[in-house]
Amino acid sequence: MVVLPQTGTPLPGTPEYARRLRHAWRVCSVTSLGLVLIGVNASTLNVALPAVVRHFDASAFASSWILLAYLLVNTTTLVFFGRVADLVGRREVYLAGFALFTLCSLLAGLSPDVGFLIAMRALQGLASAMILANGTVIITAAFPPDRLSQGMGVYIGTLSVAQLAGPALGGLIADSLGWQWVFWVNVLPGVLGLAWAWTTLRRVPPGPRTPIDLAGNLLVFAALTALLTALSDAGSHGVGGPVTLTGLAIFLVLLPLLFAAERRASHPVLDPRLFGHRMLTYANLASFCTALSRSALVLLVSLYFQAARGADGFTAALGVLPVPVGMALASPVAGALGRRLSPYTLSVTGCAMNCAGLFVLTFSTGTGTPYWLIGLGLFLAGAGNGAFLTGNTTQVMSALPPGGLGVVNGFRLMIMNVGIVLSVATTLTVLTGTLPPALRDLVYAGTLSRLTPVAVDHLMTGFTRTYAVLATVATAGLTLAALARPQAAVPAPEA
Repeated sequence: MVVLPQTGTPLPGTPEYARRLRHAWRVCSVTSLGLVLIGVNASTLNVALPAVVRHFDASAFASSWILLAYLLVNTTTLVFFGRVADLVGRREVYLAGFALFTLCSLLAGLSPDVGFLIAMRALQGLASAMILANGTVIITAAFPPDRLSQGMGVYIGTLSVAQLAGPALGGLIADSLGWQWVFWVNVLPGVLGLAWAWTTLRRVPPGPRTPIDLAGNLLVFAALTALLTALSDAGSHGVGGPVTLTGLAIFLVLLPLLFAAERRASHPVLDPRLFGHRMLTYANLASFCTALSRSALVLLVSLYFQAARGADGFTAALGVLPVPVGMALASPVAGALGRRLSPYTLSVTGCAMNCAGLFVLTFSTGTGTPYWLIGLGLFLAGAGNGAFLTGNTTQVMSALPPGGLGVVNGFRLMIMNVGIVLSVATTLTVLTGTLPPALRDLVYAGTLSRLTPVAVDHLMTGFTRTYAVLATVATAGLTLAALARPQAAVPAPEA
């Protein structure tokens, strides 16, 4: 076998290299299928949520937790399963996640009540974390170094496919087949994907055994649960309720305990390396703010079309398409421009476009607003986020020491996911805060437009306030991205 010196990698053009590359593309097909299933599952439910709520006659609080349970568990276990995979093997954790996700998709469609559905959504979040925490690392190990960027590009690109197909698929399924098929559509691809993964992925020796920060993981989970419970109850019963105040109090108590525990942990779940440099601090805070301003946008606009304009699920799905289209177009364009523009420039430009889109939406929430104006705001926000994610990710990852990329990247994703979780909770709370408690359930069910114009006017006020909050957060993200300017290198003193 002809190999590169000191690397063990076969030389390009040799039979060994060709065999490795063929296997790598098969591995890429496995991990890409997992990413598509997760992306479609999330984006279809954003549009089909009103159909699910109507079936169970769910309260506003329960309706929000159909989404939040998945996001909470997924966010708080990403880094944990990255550590577990080091101990037992990435293939084993990935296969277990695939199997659990498929099983929970089947059971979710059979849910007898909304409580069981929320439990299945939480387990789906657990399974998704097992898949996401290992997919990138599996691809990195499979591809020759000179082809890794191609494989990673295909892997990440499949998420755009899921984001494009998911909303339309969710609206079509909810209107024609029933809400159960939003979950059952994952079952057959999940079974086939599990069989393909079982035969394709090779066993690899476990990596270095590092301690799992169990206390840190539990404290992160408990603190986020308390905060999300407070936010979702505020959206259902008002900001002064006992559940809201208790949840906020628990969160404020747990936060200093979490930081104290992380300072003592040898391998903390909250890795301080991401905040050990001025540029990294601002760049990661910008990522958090931008995720918070972006992540509930498809859900918010879908509710606008269904609850305020009385559109069906499929029409609402078509209405939100400018967001994923903008992201899908901007990401590769930003990647191509990366040879001429710095990651910092791409990041700031993307944030500015996101702000512009959200301000357009803030001033165009009336029921008679022409769609081209709404579509413009959505496209600007989507394209801005696509450019920002490309620039911000490159900026952060290029500033980290190579030996810490795996774990620190997991934490970077967790920071962004916390923004995603809070985006959904905050958006739903602000949106329904302008309505009497008795009418808030109708927003999630998408039926408020059937009531009096006065109720719809109150809801329009809620949409305006929500977009204004998201635009304000996006502006904070733009400010932080601008502050993340790389420091100029200090010239070496002359001899």
